[in-house]
Amino acid sequence: MTNTDLRRYAWLSVGAAVCTIALKGTAAAITGSVSLLSDAAESVVNLAGALFALWMLSVAQAPPDEEHNFGHGKAEYFSAAFEGVLIGIAAALIAVAAIMRLITPAPLASLDVGLAASAAATVINLVVARVLLRVGRAHGSLALVGDGKHLMTDVVTSVGVIVGLAAAHATGAVWLDPVIALAVAAHIAKEATGLVRQATDGLMDRALPDDELAIVRRALAAIEAKGAQTKGLRTRQAGRQRFIAVEVQVPGAWSVERGHALLDELEEAIARELTGAVVVTHLAPLSETVPTEPHRAAGG
Repeated sequence: MTNTDLRRYAWLSVGAAVCTIALKGTAAAITGSVSLLSDAAESVVNLAGALFALWMLSVAQAPPDEEHNFGHGKAEYFSAAFEGVLIGIAAALIAVAAIMRLITPAPLASLDVGLAASAAATVINLVVARVLLRVGRAHGSLALVGDGKHLMTDVVTSVGVIVGLAAAHATGAVWLDPVIALAVAAHIAKEATGLVRQATDGLMDRALPDDELAIVRRALAAIEAKGAQTKGLRTRQAGRQRFIAVEVQVPGAWSVERGHALLDELEEAIARELTGAVVVTHLAPLSETVPTEPHRAAGG
């Protein structure tokens, strides 16, 4: 993990949201389409989510202090949860608007211009979403991943809206407009549930994912091959930060210097694969189980 300032990517999301609100709002206004209006409403949610992600990334990058000894990395989970709640609210509002349009149908106008504007907005969202997902996953930033998933959801729903409205225009079936909007609402409600669940897992100190646990276990196996034993492995993740705690037992005849050299080797091996991970180890002789003073190191 690097100390890359990820806030510039949040600003990219803010800019994309402003552009898509303008394009989709124009499309909804000239066509009178409730599905395009619902798509525009989701872009307003995108803007709110991007601004909140920007704020949380700023908080998460603050260094540890006396009241937050392990830093502020969990702030990113609040961003993901907030976006999930916003998406859920948007889904509910879209569903209400669609039901009202089913009850009171209305003709659609200027669909060619409206769909062209919506398509342009969709391309913008697709490009920005791919950037956010790539950078967010590379740096372990749930705020950027959540924002990227939100935008990708917008892309999928926009494509559905465009295809559906094109079909409505070709067949004259205006009822397709609110039906498409209801499908959009269901899709983004599912995405909202996933984001909230992911944020909750982070706030509840869920263990590292399997691929990262495998890296830690390989490092432990390497020192066990040299005569040590390990026990009590515990891991958790807070935003871009990873925390690993483990007790390392060595033969009682070993010197303290030799034991701590082995701990340094373990921490360096983990840090090479999980850059920036905070590794907390306890050194104890094999004949005893009471740990000595913790040996703490921040990799990277």
